[in-house]
Amino acid sequence: MSSNIVIVDGHPHAGGGHFIHALADAYAKGAKAGGHEVSRVDIAALDFPLLADPADWAKGAPPALKAAQDAVSAANHLVFLYPLWLGAMPAKLKGFLEQLSAGGFVMEVSEDGKKWTQKLKGKSARIIVTMGMPAAVYRYYFGGHSLKSFERNILKFAGVNPVRDTIIGLVENRSDADRKRVLKRIEALGADAR
Repeated sequence: MSSNIVIVDGHPHAGGGHFIHALADAYAKGAKAGGHEVSRVDIAALDFPLLADPADWAKGAPPALKAAQDAVSAANHLVFLYPLWLGAMPAKLKGFLEQLSAGGFVMEVSEDGKKWTQKLKGKSARIIVTMGMPAAVYRYYFGGHSLKSFERNILKFAGVNPVRDTIIGLVENRSDADRKRVLKRIEALGADAR
């Protein structure tokens, strides 16, 4: 069964050459080969303000994110890729998620505040995170806290389930051969829409 997949490249630098971009390309290549429909959102190419006033939250996302909201709405599988910076996702990706969620896009609350409707129910997700430290150190010693927060407090809170993750550590120290193996693994995930 084919899926509609949106790939969110969360690296804030558009200059190219980053392993995150290669991973996003590999996932897209595998997904297309697997017969899935693929759309992409590149955070670095978007220009939007950060939320600062709670009143802006109620207004909804800025026009620059309308296409991203449409892609997320249409998709049944979401893929987020980002480098770990200071123990969490880059600020621009966090700002994107805040703006994307504004105006009840991912969660609708009744007027009396008693009923919450998860607007992303029925979607699955894959989070791919790269980092300089060993993946096991991040996951077990540091508890993968920011990844768990993203999974639980953003995606699952909005109804996305299941949420799977792939942590790729020691990215700066990997050989070309090892990078190719990782890219093939991500390509296979794309082909299976997992």
